[in-house]
Amino acid sequence: MQKILVDNVTKVFGANRNGGETLALDRVGLEIADQEIVCLVGPSGCGKSTIVNMVAGFDAPSSGRVLVNGSEVRDAGPDRIVVFQTAALFPWLSVIKNIMMGPLKRGTPLRQCREDAARFMHTMQLEAFADHFPYQLSGGMRQRVQIASALINRPDVLLMDEPFVGLDFQTRLVMQELLLELWQEFHPTILFITHDIEEAIFLSDRLYVMTKRPGRIKEEIRVPFSKPRKFDLVTTSEFVAIKDHVFHLIREELVGLSTSQRSESLESSER
Repeated sequence: MQKILVDNVTKVFGANRNGGETLALDRVGLEIADQEIVCLVGPSGCGKSTIVNMVAGFDAPSSGRVLVNGSEVRDAGPDRIVVFQTAALFPWLSVIKNIMMGPLKRGTPLRQCREDAARFMHTMQLEAFADHFPYQLSGGMRQRVQIASALINRPDVLLMDEPFVGLDFQTRLVMQELLLELWQEFHPTILFITHDIEEAIFLSDRLYVMTKRPGRIKEEIRVPFSKPRKFDLVTTSEFVAIKDHVFHLIREELVGLSTSQRSESLESSER
């Protein structure tokens, strides 16, 4: 069953530094099935985060539609939760209180919130850190808290905007495997953004490769590996072949840029 539909979406942002408009996305179409993990990859500035923001309800298309569960997205909602690059935690609250915040604000009884938080802390291996504050945690631990804070709300859709980009290599591998374990248990629909081709293939059921700005869908690739997955998968010949193909698709976009355009693309952050 279709969960998310991005239907012929174009996005134009207002006046840029040269006084003109910026065409960020051009007639983008993609769909994500219920309980599917889909990754977006492409050059910096191609509009990946813009797509996530529109699915989340933080932004709206200039033309086209974004639908979740068959209804057009017009604003943010608890059925769609974003996990950001930097953990969005309340620094004055402990781990358990950060995790409980969403259900408490919706009126869930305190006892139920504590029971649910305990379950997610166990799943995320956070039990020993329940009373710690965010500043006392490593980057990987803070991201675990952010993911637990998202999942406790039982969202239909988990939107993940490069959530592991700031982590060291070993921690990033652990978090990728943990995310797949969480998917096995809770089965959310996940739209995941990354610049890391290997990460995209390892996590996803399908991935979309985007062109340079204005972003369009260059190719859809189905990932043939069953779940659960372990990281030795990345050494297999089939995995390496897919990685090589995606790399060349993105390289085709980058080598077409002029030197000044390439520098601007690498320095700019996605909207």
